[in-house]
Amino acid sequence: MNVEELVRQSLREQAAEQPPADAGFADRVLVVRRRRRTRRIASVAAATAAVVGIAVAVPLLDRGEGDARPAVGLRTDGVQAHPDQSPPRDVIGAGQTVLAAHYTSELHVRSEKRGSIQRTYRLLDPRTGTYRKDTRWAFVAVAPGARTAAVLERGLPAHRIGLLDLASGRVERWIPVQHGAGGLAFSHDGRRLVATTYGEDPDLRIKEKVQGPDGPVWQWDSGYGRSSRTGFYVLDVARGTGSWSAVPADRTINARQDFAFTRAGDHVYAQYVGGRDGLQRFYSLDGTETAAPAEEEHLRSDVPARLSPDGRLAALGLSKEVDGDPGRSYSSVLDPRTGKEITKVRGADLLAWADDKRLIAWERVTGLDEPYRPRLVLVTLGSDKVVPLSGVREPDRDIQQQGWEPVFARR
Repeated sequence: MNVEELVRQSLREQAAEQPPADAGFADRVLVVRRRRRTRRIASVAAATAAVVGIAVAVPLLDRGEGDARPAVGLRTDGVQAHPDQSPPRDVIGAGQTVLAAHYTSELHVRSEKRGSIQRTYRLLDPRTGTYRKDTRWAFVAVAPGARTAAVLERGLPAHRIGLLDLASGRVERWIPVQHGAGGLAFSHDGRRLVATTYGEDPDLRIKEKVQGPDGPVWQWDSGYGRSSRTGFYVLDVARGTGSWSAVPADRTINARQDFAFTRAGDHVYAQYVGGRDGLQRFYSLDGTETAAPAEEEHLRSDVPARLSPDGRLAALGLSKEVDGDPGRSYSSVLDPRTGKEITKVRGADLLAWADDKRLIAWERVTGLDEPYRPRLVLVTLGSDKVVPLSGVREPDRDIQQQGWEPVFARR
């Protein structure tokens, strides 16, 4: 749904509650948005402990439909690659997926015994096709279309969520929340946002008395079994309203354990720790734990790619490695309805689907007995070929400072 359609939908929903607008009102709103002026369309909403109320404004969401601007560096096969850059400086993408941002993480000491892991983001500027450093944000989620991001300010948990225009670098509006947010994720269609709420910063660390190989050991302040997670908001991005649902933390989750939407958007899920990796729990949008949707029952919470665009294939985890110079990794691709493996595809960590036959993955450039050094690659079902997309990510220097991590979005 493009901006014009979202505006008209929002206006129709307001019509039952407010006096009729003057003739030409919707068109004037669109002109204001296109010229990026600062006028707002405001309405008063009631705020309760479970319901968020904000001024209604035109959202920036755009899934790229009808955008006439050329994709910077786009080849005829839909690939934008910079295998000489790590971390990337220029846009990387393939098919319908683009690297919308990337970030590094580093320990920031707050006191003698307390600190927190903070992220530094570099966000894709859609005008120039380059990544621009932005130190304002503790957490960023990019909407489909890669034109808008939802952001949280430093000092988590945050009590407002910003909608950031990636081209201008300006926050167009804020969504206030009563329960502090620590994580964000958009729905598949970009219309809704799930915000995971915490009682304290989910990335806090405390310094232990023991010494590790790189110096003092810093552990999660709320470690395994001691998360401060309290629940989640489901927010309508166009209207800026939504409700909060409590999901009490238990001893099976880590300190940071964010929620995300299922493909259909009628449930959310989150990882939990158990007898094997990649376990996930599903909840209805009112916070009630439910069975897994049929098409996501066999997925893993620690494999980001999940379902293919057409929903017929499911990306799973690493299943095979072959030594060599370099080594080769293979991951499973399943039938999501039966859980049976259909094929294997190159790649150690399947991150995102480029289309129904290609994926973006991390793949090693070293042998199995060497330190793990991966790069982003494009892999294809039924082929052993890999297409390098980025340069090689070097191993982390220590556990307090981590190399760049990708954030993908659909174009």
